[in-house]
Amino acid sequence: MRIAMLAPIAWRTPPRGYGPWELVTSLLTEALVARGVDVTLFATMDSLTTAVLDGVVPAPYSEDPSIDAKVWEFRHLSHLFAQADRFDLIHNQADFPAHAFAPLTETPIVTTIHGFSSERILPMYAPFQDRVHFVAISAADRHPALRYAATIHHGIPLRDFAFDAKGGEDLLFFGRIHPDKGAAEAIAAARASGRRLDLYGLVQDAGYHDREVVPACDGVSVAFHGVVGGEKRVRALGQARALLHLINFDEPFGLSVIEAMACGTPVIANRRGSMSEIIDDGVTGFLVDTPAEAIRAIARAGDIDRIAVRRAVAERFTVDRMADDYLALYRRILGSA
Repeated sequence: MRIAMLAPIAWRTPPRGYGPWELVTSLLTEALVARGVDVTLFATMDSLTTAVLDGVVPAPYSEDPSIDAKVWEFRHLSHLFAQADRFDLIHNQADFPAHAFAPLTETPIVTTIHGFSSERILPMYAPFQDRVHFVAISAADRHPALRYAATIHHGIPLRDFAFDAKGGEDLLFFGRIHPDKGAAEAIAAARASGRRLDLYGLVQDAGYHDREVVPACDGVSVAFHGVVGGEKRVRALGQARALLHLINFDEPFGLSVIEAMACGTPVIANRRGSMSEIIDDGVTGFLVDTPAEAIRAIARAGDIDRIAVRRAVAERFTVDRMADDYLALYRRILGSA
């Protein structure tokens, strides 16, 4: 089985810090190679992989201002699709632009939809659903106008997330600094509960950051740490009483949610999007609908069995399970081709 894995080019694959699509692409690619699958990864040329690395984009456009995103994205796509007949299947992790090439090749295409962001993108999905096999990353993120080949939750390498049996007394926010992700709501809930809050993440909305986060950061009750990776990331995820995920949008999945859970940290999340698929209310965290419920959940977070939280990830959200699900999908598509 020869797979062409198409990565986005916003960040390196895997990302140095932020870059959830590139991270999932890397995790899946490495797991497939470990299973003996012949994978060629089309990504930025500074990417790291055990697969065959191919591409033309010298660096990620989010890191190198000389890389024009639109120009290099289509150069990236053209480079892959010019050799599409070399592969049994193309797995597109880079959103809808690849669909423009779908009518020009007979090679089956799988597109993982990393969040259906807006009705405005539907014209680049609906007309191509007879040629492209769509994968949703949660049942909540399925669009009613589309046919899906599968719903496959993301998975992470459990061994990379050390279990912390005790946790700590402080609260954690881990995500983009953007109104959707609820940093302001996390700050308010932490203040109301009388607990310290540590925020980590990429500043995506500078105005929101300046209005809602900066004035609250005194370094004592609220502290912002920016993007963090490696061992520091794992320690931050594991040493918290709870992760606050008080989102203001329908979350398609939420990698930080399962990463925190892998460390044993329960998650307190607004009941939106995929959260009810990931969090078992009262067992691995709490699903809430109001700020008052969030505050009560913070008080109860110490009652959660952290072993049970990690076990849920081991049973449902590992990279091995994700890779097995995708392999089964590939074989089903190729068997019916």
